[in-house]
Amino acid sequence: MAYKLFIDSDVVIDFFTDREPHANPASEIFELSEQGSVELYLSALSINNIYYIVRKFLGHKKTLEIVETLVEMTEVIGTSKAEILQALKNDFSDFEDSVQYSSALTITGLDAIITRNVKDYRNSSIAVMTPLNFLKMIEKNGN
Repeated sequence: MAYKLFIDSDVVIDFFTDREPHANPASEIFELSEQGSVELYLSALSINNIYYIVRKFLGHKKTLEIVETLVEMTEVIGTSKAEILQALKNDFSDFEDSVQYSSALTITGLDAIITRNVKDYRNSSIAVMTPLNFLKMIEKNGN
């Protein structure tokens, strides 16, 4: 059975902009998705952030192509009024991460949130891991 992973925008940006030293673990997460070992979920809220940052590296046209590829590779989940209201109640210091977390809570059977900002999710009831830690965990478990 495939792991269900909610990926934070930092992981996506690392992958598409080849940011070192984070690009390889992010790339491996996307490779696992292509192999069917993981299902990737992404907040619609992240798309704007990803576009804005990646565009600075790769330009408008190439970034639109990346967004199209990203939408095909992931399950994009919406952010509704309910998630915003929940985010206001979460005890998170970063509001954007709180919204991300609230969106992740809507995914049935979610295994983990994958982010480089683990500390921002310390109040999460869902497992939170860096890409590298997730890869180490599945290697240890023999998956």
